[in-house]
Amino acid sequence: MSKIVLVVAAHTDDEALGCGGTIARHVAEGDTVYALFLADGVTSRPGATSAELEQRNSAAARAHEILGIEETYMLGFPDNRTDSVPLLDIVQKLESVLNEVQPQIVYTHHSGDLNVDHRITHRAVLTACRPVPEASVKKIYAFEVLSSTEWNTPGAVPFIPNVFVDISCYLDTKLEALKAYELEMREEPHSRSISNAKRLAELRGNYLGVKAAESFSLVRALI
Repeated sequence: MSKIVLVVAAHTDDEALGCGGTIARHVAEGDTVYALFLADGVTSRPGATSAELEQRNSAAARAHEILGIEETYMLGFPDNRTDSVPLLDIVQKLESVLNEVQPQIVYTHHSGDLNVDHRITHRAVLTACRPVPEASVKKIYAFEVLSSTEWNTPGAVPFIPNVFVDISCYLDTKLEALKAYELEMREEPHSRSISNAKRLAELRGNYLGVKAAESFSLVRALI
């Protein structure tokens, strides 16, 4: 039976980094995937222009076409300043999309990421997806994002993966989506390089004896 999936991320490119291969696999298996973003990932940068924002949005459109995402929602909160917004405001906008889409599965950020927007996104998801009677969401997974999840203070909440999705057949699709975000990617030896994303997928896959995988921390599941 096909499922409805919602990826809730802080910025465009987080979805491709964190679960691009898993998105492609869901789509290939007949599931419908939606994506929601809290902020634009651009306007907090010094000297950012409207042209740069347009480039980022165009890159996201290309990446989402590659991955097979059905529809994208942009909530428009201030980039890298979501901690300045009342959490309730974010939760209410997220709840509106949840009520419209009615997903069974949600993917989002790890609670211990360095980036503040990532952490706020996680909190908003857990609040909006409270396990009340008749809630559509049955499973919530947290993903890792290179240059944020592994860069936080050692004493912060560590990312401990306990669910691995085999993306051996979808690794190339994930990498193509990342290439669409070429302006956001960096050259080696930067953590957020395409080659490092490939290595991470291969490492996570080799943990379980497959060519490539994406890893997640299971936040909650109703079976």
